[in-house]
Amino acid sequence: MTKSELISRLSDIEWEDFEVKEARADLPKNIWETVSAFSNTSGGWIVLGVKQNGQSFEIQGVAHPEKLEQDFIGTLRSQKFNTHISCKAVHHTIDSKHLLLFYIPSADNKPVYFGSPVNTFIRMGSGDQRASEEELSAMFRDRSYGKQSELPVEGTSIEMLSKPSLQGYRRYFESANPNRPYTDLDDEQFCRLLNITTDSGTLTYAGLLMFGKGDEVLRRVPTFCMDYIEFPAKSVELSPVRYSYRIPEPDNLWDAYLVVARRMEGLVNRPYRVNERGIGVSDMSAYEVLREAWLNMLMHTDHFSSMRSCVHVFTDHIEFMNAGTFPIPLEQMENRFYSNPRNPTIAKLFRYTGLCENAGYGMDKLRSWKQITGCNLSIDVERTMVITTFRFPSDANQANDPINDPINDPINDPIKSITLIERAIVNIIKEHPSYSRSAIAQQLKVSEATIKRAIQKLIDKKLVQRKGSNKTGHWEIIEQN
Repeated sequence: MTKSELISRLSDIEWEDFEVKEARADLPKNIWETVSAFSNTSGGWIVLGVKQNGQSFEIQGVAHPEKLEQDFIGTLRSQKFNTHISCKAVHHTIDSKHLLLFYIPSADNKPVYFGSPVNTFIRMGSGDQRASEEELSAMFRDRSYGKQSELPVEGTSIEMLSKPSLQGYRRYFESANPNRPYTDLDDEQFCRLLNITTDSGTLTYAGLLMFGKGDEVLRRVPTFCMDYIEFPAKSVELSPVRYSYRIPEPDNLWDAYLVVARRMEGLVNRPYRVNERGIGVSDMSAYEVLREAWLNMLMHTDHFSSMRSCVHVFTDHIEFMNAGTFPIPLEQMENRFYSNPRNPTIAKLFRYTGLCENAGYGMDKLRSWKQITGCNLSIDVERTMVITTFRFPSDANQANDPINDPINDPINDPIKSITLIERAIVNIIKEHPSYSRSAIAQQLKVSEATIKRAIQKLIDKKLVQRKGSNKTGHWEIIEQN
């Protein structure tokens, strides 16, 4: 940092990467908290010889800059911290007063702490905060970034995989790779080649998460969760019902991908365009961006975090809440090729199907949302989560009265005029055909009169019917031709 840059910083309050401390003769006791905080976040400058008075700074200087420098660097090289910390030292003189500056870089291996892990700090705004238990756990997991899901799961075998999931994946794989000699391989050979299992037949965590039976996945990765919820409003607070659709608990990542990908087809317009051969085809470009975001979430989520990864769909936007953060700052990933997935085998398995972009180009795909739809995209990186939000075009999924406005069925589109409340009722009836009107009203948090009117409309549209009496009967969905 040059003298002019320092003077410019001193004209303002402390920045996120800039901290001043008094140090006339000795190092301040709380300096090690700042070293830990800068190491565990994005790095920063510590300036000794400056006193903060409210919103202004007073230059006091240090008496023995050489001694303080040796004491500081010597402590960093001692056993005080759990890892070696490098730093850059700079001397400046302002008004005949000596200032000592140290630049602490962001550490490659976090957490950085002194004494014990409880003394792990992070930078929050212009202050140092002790890391929470979740933040500390996330740092330890990030030390094995790209490795955790590659490890073998002791006591497992290929018998713990869901055969329908694996066979369904193999059909996608063979369709995308017609020239690869994989068709004749049995499941054991196929799984070994793709690192779903090890050479000894043990499942990797990636293979278990991708294709495992539900109970086997939860037994060994109890934090596993990929949630997807649709709300008939612009926010949870404005939603007239708890939700209009929620994905059933998926057994594994492949099953979760298929269900949510189908739902997403109905979230954006798919206008017709004429291709290079003069044939009218649906323009799937907007949908493909959402699918890329969903696949990125499956590939990059920290599946061992206690935080729930979830997709929230509202009438004017969709947000992907992804447990875990990026291995490098987001700004370093902009406008350049970068590929370092948290779960390399999971990423490879999805890319083999041709469903997502090649490694390193996913971010460019997401950024194309603005060009395709004219709507904004935002990516918010937090300590333990990344939230990616896509705004919808004004004519897609927006409604003045969401609960009673017609929508298209986002799965197979057999129903051409159905409201969100009616859609929610159909979803409940599919899972609980014996529910009474009262039970459905309780489930959706609306009045029984509202449910009665909506069900009657479904009956009039010949979409549902009642079999048996009101007390002992059940609902049936009428199949559409």
